[in-house]
Amino acid sequence: MLPLTGITVVALEHAVAAPFATRQLADLGARVIKIERPGAGDFARRYDESIKGQSSYFVWLNRSKESVTLDVKSPDGREILHELVGRADVLVQNLGPGAADRLGLSAAAVRARDPRTIVLGITGWGSDGPWAGRKAYDLLAQCEAGLVSLTGAEEPARVGISVADIAAGMYGFSAVLAALYRRQATGEGATLEVSLFEALAEWMGQPAHYTAGSGRQQPRAGARHATIAPYGPFTAGDGRTILISIQNETEWARFCAEFLGAPELATDPRFATNTLRVNHRDALEALIEARFAGFDAPAASALLDRAGIANAGVNTVGDFLRHPVLRERGRWRDVDTPGGPIRALLPPISLGAEPRMDPVPAVGEHTAAVLAELGRSRREIDDLADKKII
Repeated sequence: MLPLTGITVVALEHAVAAPFATRQLADLGARVIKIERPGAGDFARRYDESIKGQSSYFVWLNRSKESVTLDVKSPDGREILHELVGRADVLVQNLGPGAADRLGLSAAAVRARDPRTIVLGITGWGSDGPWAGRKAYDLLAQCEAGLVSLTGAEEPARVGISVADIAAGMYGFSAVLAALYRRQATGEGATLEVSLFEALAEWMGQPAHYTAGSGRQQPRAGARHATIAPYGPFTAGDGRTILISIQNETEWARFCAEFLGAPELATDPRFATNTLRVNHRDALEALIEARFAGFDAPAASALLDRAGIANAGVNTVGDFLRHPVLRERGRWRDVDTPGGPIRALLPPISLGAEPRMDPVPAVGEHTAAVLAELGRSRREIDDLADKKII
């Protein structure tokens, strides 16, 4: 039995942050009932058509869920929604500012009806404060948190994945787990909130401390580390790139002796500490580049491995999809979708039991079955469909 078997989650969700949180709950066995708009569904279904005519975002974030379509603005739709929430252990929502309140689903209202319910709200900038009413999307949070000022080479750049959404989803997921654990002991539910901006603000801790302490912002460094050296990409003699990472002085001395063939560099006044190496990065990297030029990439990597120096190829996404670690560790599974089966990665948490990897739902695929559970007759369900409430 998976850890969350028997837990029911109702999700008023769209886009990335909340769906990422609830998919992880589903991975661990929770029943996740996803509420979607009749006909259209979650707008993330139409972000792209790259995977058998479906959105890469949606198939990644929504496997193992049940899709129920409801016009929640109609009285009948809202009644059904409240019935579903009344039966749930957890309500997750990332609706626009004020929308949950207008539906009668504020955390206070939900928990007044059942104090055991756990309510998670994912917002952009927080549910109060000066920006509570502003919309937020991932890149906006990246910009306001200062992340894009650190990313890229010469110009600010967006991180290539939805990092603010993912951060908020991760914190939302862990908060729900903590609240479920506490409920076992106390019987009380919880009111939980996480914002995209504040989740990413936590991830900005190191550069924030660096700037506050030094009075200057660390520079954009492309694929190099801004404050550790040598830590970045170097070109081998065959034109391929290898990234190396030196984390401490023991590794630096070993790198000098066994890879560079120049043990005296370990105590060179320009390079004896990490701060000195960062300050003399150009001279340091010129020495390393000259050494890399004498090897092809496989030979350089093998020598680095023998020296105990962390190194990696600079892969494309296609390279990643073929990665031997994922293949040899059996990390891929087939998952059904409305467009046909796809390959998907297992969740990174290993629990000693296979996680749920159930199909990605079609829009409204489970509406009739869930309404039947609520006691609606076939005639009532057909009538709701005729009125476009489901």
